[in-house]
Amino acid sequence: MKKLVWNKESEYPLRGTSYITVTISERDFFMIRTMVFHRKKIWVIFAGCVLLLIGLATRLVYLMGVQSDYYIQKADDLHERERDIKAARGKILDVKGNVLADNRTVCTISVIHSQIKEPEKVIRVLKEQLSMDEETVRKKVEKVSSIERIKTNVDKTIGDAIREYALDGVKVDEDYRRYYPYGSLASKVMGFTGGDNQGIIGLEVKYDEILAGQPGKILTVTDARGMELDGTGERRKEPIAGDTLRTSLDISIQEYVQQAALKVMEEKQAERVSVLLMNPQNGEIYACVNVPEFDLNDPFTLNTAEETVAGTDSGSSKQDLLNQMWRNPCLNDTYEPGSTFKIITMAAGLEAGVVSTEDRFFCPGYKVVEDRRIHCAKRTGHGAQNFVEGAQNSCNPVFIEVGLRLGVDRYYKYFKQFGLLKKTGIDLPGEAGTIMHNPKNMGEVELATVSFGQSFQITPVQLATTVSSVINGGNRITPHFGISVESADGTQINTLEYPVETGILSEETSETVRFILEKVVSEGSGKNAGIEGYSIGGKTATSQTLPRGSGRYISSFLGFAPAENPTVLGLCIIYNPQGMYYGGIIAAPVIRSIFENILPYLGIEKTAQVETRQGGKSALD
Repeated sequence: MKKLVWNKESEYPLRGTSYITVTISERDFFMIRTMVFHRKKIWVIFAGCVLLLIGLATRLVYLMGVQSDYYIQKADDLHERERDIKAARGKILDVKGNVLADNRTVCTISVIHSQIKEPEKVIRVLKEQLSMDEETVRKKVEKVSSIERIKTNVDKTIGDAIREYALDGVKVDEDYRRYYPYGSLASKVMGFTGGDNQGIIGLEVKYDEILAGQPGKILTVTDARGMELDGTGERRKEPIAGDTLRTSLDISIQEYVQQAALKVMEEKQAERVSVLLMNPQNGEIYACVNVPEFDLNDPFTLNTAEETVAGTDSGSSKQDLLNQMWRNPCLNDTYEPGSTFKIITMAAGLEAGVVSTEDRFFCPGYKVVEDRRIHCAKRTGHGAQNFVEGAQNSCNPVFIEVGLRLGVDRYYKYFKQFGLLKKTGIDLPGEAGTIMHNPKNMGEVELATVSFGQSFQITPVQLATTVSSVINGGNRITPHFGISVESADGTQINTLEYPVETGILSEETSETVRFILEKVVSEGSGKNAGIEGYSIGGKTATSQTLPRGSGRYISSFLGFAPAENPTVLGLCIIYNPQGMYYGGIIAAPVIRSIFENILPYLGIEKTAQVETRQGGKSALD
């Protein structure tokens, strides 16, 4: 038996109050306790249910209110079939507004299996109009799917002809295909697009986000089985055309330079020729030629007889040849620059103060470095000469001496200071980096060969950019093609800007370098680049490719004008010419021919007086 005591007036026992004593059995006591427990549990469950209902109600209000538009669209999507509409890709223009890359209207042919009423007629018409084999067409037509694409990039006239048949289940949607009005012009700069109009190489891939635009859609109402409902028509979400890219390329200059490059390649039976023309003050590239070029409107056809070697298979051999054809040697490939690199050694030596224009040297035809005898191009030697004369003669021993005076550590300091150990940042994909000795493993022999441009490799665009920065007063510019982005109606959206690093060397050193290089053209090895009435600066180069003794050479010339204030710089590289291979004889005339035509075109006038400079100081005769 249990005794329970309750206070009449309070839940708790208090002194001086009356109590009631109730005696109950243990069974009744257990039942009372259980009832109290269950009562509490019921209240907890009830409270939980109330909270749950409140949560569900809140969620319902959120879905029906805030998210109503979203779910309405989802519901519509369940009853709509989509067909994509490609956006017109933005144009690419030259500096004067000439269209380099445009669009042509084409068609995409598709079939909807559930709507086809005359499958045999559909197969016959598509087979004939699209010039496809019957088996391929039949496989696509008979495939059970919501929509099956038969062929893309179909000529508009053919698309219109198919549309006239009014075949049930056959859809003809207008599309766009990239078109290049100038064919192979600047092909390795422009690049091309794939079947989905997405950029693959060149400017097309670099500026793909700007050019691509936003695709549209054709929406068709269907029933639960996916059948289009009669009389509902189609709803269109119009595409948004891509923006236009204006470049620094000039079609007139590009065409002339390409002709000049083709001419020398044929005359010298060379493997290829590259010519780069740029503004050394701001990095804008006027022309970039790499012959042989390829047809931008047919980029998967090889541009040489090697097509017959590779066959027509889609195997790796042909793909390798295509990849090689698409490469831009001006920035994707490296080479030994040879004597054009003496400009860099000259600038570093003058800036460091280890050489001056009046320093005297003696060339016996070679220079002994450690245990190696390194020969000059003139085996009989140049004899006594000052530094300017050494540059005019392109004398290897003179520049070896300058390199040795600098030493490895100081030479590398200027390598880094001039920007040679980093990429130029040109707005094209796939730029290669400089291949240089590790300074820890570089001895005097390696230093000697580097000083006149051998035993390491750089890209042509790196050489042109670095020399531009040396002769423009010491501002490291970024070479580039893109100059502005415009809307489809021609309204400029923004001007593209590129980094400039100032003070890589002094203005005084820059002026002295220009003075020496003008002497190279007017009195030295670069005479074949001289033009009456113009002050031209430049440097010749002839380098032997690896392995040494192979009889394969690279001939080049780098020139700029006007020498006193350069506004155009040209670099011509001839790979493996036959017969005479000296850069001063075969490459310098190419730049001269180009300058003779483009300098007046660029508004650069002939000078009435010849300006000379002594020791970097200007004076008029």
